[in-house]
Amino acid sequence: MADAHAKHHDYHLVDPSPWPVIGSISAFIMAVGAIGWMHKMFPGAAIVGIAGFVGVLYTMAGWWRDVINEAQHKGDHTRVVQMHHRYGMILFIASEVMFFVAWFWAYFNVALFPNAAKEVVRTELIGGVWPPKGIETFDPWHLPLLNTLILLTSGTTVTWAHHALLHGDREGLKKGLWCTIILGALFTCVQVYEYSHAHFAFAGNVYGAVFFMSTGFHGFHVLVGTIFLIVCLARAYAGHFTPKQHLGFEFAAWYWHFVDVVWIFLFAAIYVWGYGGPVVGAAAH
Repeated sequence: MADAHAKHHDYHLVDPSPWPVIGSISAFIMAVGAIGWMHKMFPGAAIVGIAGFVGVLYTMAGWWRDVINEAQHKGDHTRVVQMHHRYGMILFIASEVMFFVAWFWAYFNVALFPNAAKEVVRTELIGGVWPPKGIETFDPWHLPLLNTLILLTSGTTVTWAHHALLHGDREGLKKGLWCTIILGALFTCVQVYEYSHAHFAFAGNVYGAVFFMSTGFHGFHVLVGTIFLIVCLARAYAGHFTPKQHLGFEFAAWYWHFVDVVWIFLFAAIYVWGYGGPVVGAAAH
């Protein structure tokens, strides 16, 4: 009888799970609360939004715990299943690429055609030039360059951790992850410091809007990637991952390299190409 129910294929037929339903309800509650809070539609909207957000986090933790259990203990993630997971991660990163394409498009739309942008925003916010008149941009060869070196170095340390894992070096895996996490946290701290010293605001000018939205969303991705790597480090200490079964770590490394590449384009386009030089008279302030 048991033989009749034995699995004779390489695919994983997932067990019934409550997480899709819980996640959908939580996301809906979070959206209702967030919209209600932003538009002041009803009292307590912020609390509703926070409750929904907590539900989303709970769903993520529970769902990923089940996936880890399937991979680490049940052995459900065969080579065929792993291949399909890789396809899924590739599609996810591709969607993230298109997400950033939208911000680059918005940036170059106003940077290359500042006169055309007058039709969309007030003339005095553009002045027919880019960067707009009166905007003191960041010197790309100071903090932005430092952050670039930090992030590129973190790309080498996560690669070190990956190669250590492939060769069965558990200590090298842990050390590489520690270095990457510290560098990721340092990148975030430098970016926060940079933001606090910006000579332009998010609101009231198109430069500030596209700058903070593009670099800020990248900073959010660095934060998410750092959390991703912290989970991998905790799993490494728990004895997870083998040279042949380490999709969780592999996907974290892919995501981190994606974050690296996006930053190179941001640094080149926004900080270097978009550098307007010091504003005349700025030093007097």
